[in-house]
Amino acid sequence: MSIFDINKTLAQTGDSIKQLSVLNPLTIHKKGSKAKAIFCLALVCFFWGTTWIASKQGILYMPPLQLAGIRQFLGGLCYVVFFLIRGEKWPNRKQWQTIIILGYLNFLLSNGLTTWGVKYISAGLAAIIGAIFPLWLVVISLLGSKSKPPSKAVIGLLIGFSGVCIIFYEHLADFGNSSFRFGIFLSLIATWSWALGTTYTKKKAEQFNPYFSLGLQMVTSGTSLLVISAATGNTIPVAAITWQSWLAIAYLVVFGSVISFIAYLYALQHLSTEQTSIYAYINPIVAMILGWIIFGEKLTIFIAIGGLIALGGVYLVNKAYKTPSPAQPETEGV
Repeated sequence: MSIFDINKTLAQTGDSIKQLSVLNPLTIHKKGSKAKAIFCLALVCFFWGTTWIASKQGILYMPPLQLAGIRQFLGGLCYVVFFLIRGEKWPNRKQWQTIIILGYLNFLLSNGLTTWGVKYISAGLAAIIGAIFPLWLVVISLLGSKSKPPSKAVIGLLIGFSGVCIIFYEHLADFGNSSFRFGIFLSLIATWSWALGTTYTKKKAEQFNPYFSLGLQMVTSGTSLLVISAATGNTIPVAAITWQSWLAIAYLVVFGSVISFIAYLYALQHLSTEQTSIYAYINPIVAMILGWIIFGEKLTIFIAIGGLIALGGVYLVNKAYKTPSPAQPETEGV
């Protein structure tokens, strides 16, 4: 190899290192807005993937719906207090109706049931089921819409569900376990609820601060979950909640609900919607890897390949609809 070739190789290596340095948290304050947006997106990809793990850790020591209720109430309270201090106006009666419906669909049912579901199934499997919610949007469109969905969306639907079939091939024996079936049922209902919430948002979009709305949804749904938990006897005294569960709740509130949403908003403002949506494909991968490391969850070639195929189908569906950012920001993994 000549000196010229060596210098060229070193220059290319230097360029590659320079590109990677955009994610260096020690120098990110010196970067431009796009570099900061990429860093924020990386935070979202990681933190929203870890929420499945934190939820699973927390419910080892307390009822799932109680944990989800406390987490949602505290996370939503942070948003509500912040926007009230800034002088944000309370929603009117029509807006409250939309907020309550979305709160029940996106948080009480979707987040609440998903948190309950990870008690019975692996965090990685729950994350994959949560990630395929765009496939249900196509099904809803086929069942309830007069217009036919794009052909690319139908192809994505078929590919996505073929990936799911590959994943569940690995779990055929587990279906004999009633707890596993119940966990899958809860996760599927949660994903359907999320899809219905997304559809409802597009039809009932309000000219109202979506992040203040998000906080109000979390507070109302969190309060309702705590009432349901107490009414059904699925609760423990606050004094009896272990430090492990409080640590999980604190992580979910601070990193899952506050920091991640702020980072998501910044990324959305400085990157394209397609670039920002990459988090939806990385979250399940993060959940599967961490579930394998922390809880010893099964991670096989069938799960890995099936998961990638399912996410490929989701990508085609998202590509087919390719709509601008909704008025309501998407919720995190769990």
